[in-house]
Amino acid sequence: MELVTQKREKFGKATSELRAAGLIPAELYGKGIKNEHLAVPVKDFRKIFEQAGESTMIDVMIGNDKRPAIIYDVATDPVTDEILNVDLYQVRLDEKIKIRVPLEFVGESLAIKDEHGILVKPMQELEVEALPNKIPHSIKVDISKITHIGEVVNVGNLDLGSDIKILADATAVLATVTAQMTEEQEAKLAAEVKPEDVKVETEEKKAEREAAKTAETSAAGAAPASTGTPAGKAPAAAKPIPEKK
Repeated sequence: MELVTQKREKFGKATSELRAAGLIPAELYGKGIKNEHLAVPVKDFRKIFEQAGESTMIDVMIGNDKRPAIIYDVATDPVTDEILNVDLYQVRLDEKIKIRVPLEFVGESLAIKDEHGILVKPMQELEVEALPNKIPHSIKVDISKITHIGEVVNVGNLDLGSDIKILADATAVLATVTAQMTEEQEAKLAAEVKPEDVKVETEEKKAEREAAKTAETSAAGAAPASTGTPAGKAPAAAKPIPEKK
């Protein structure tokens, strides 16, 4: 999969002009390489992102220069879902990386079909280690192996071949099927939660907060004034890049 890009000269607030023209600001970076400031057509990116996700390797084209990379991060507007900017991480084809791959649950479980159980999925992704071009778009979990309520599919049931190492305990549960609650069980659960209990707990928490606030105010009044300048706020930690091996 190829993602055709172009170099950009607009930064900061000026990137809004790129978005208005149907382009997404992007950054390409990686171990030992110079950062590239790029722009990519939004339609092209959405198509590639749908196919590759954040785990499958793609080829980033900068003119005639082809760079192997993964889509490392996509920032979107929380209201409009518009893609604001994209981070692309350039990889080396001869170095393994650790990355999380989403799970895809496939098949039909007889425990659900015949015994009317409920599918429970404790995990939605797995961390793996592999060469960039060996990392799958998703990992399939076959729930047809669950034929009765209470049975599980765990990490040890997966077979991803010798090229991919799963960085999780073999006994970790990926999927199971549990029995539905009976009407009696639902009624019992509802009876255990009484409105008056919730009200009392809320009032107790409020009293605790008021007491703590009073104590803090008293302590602040008794403390000597500081003559030094206030400490600056520490910057937020940056999102780590994929670990290399």
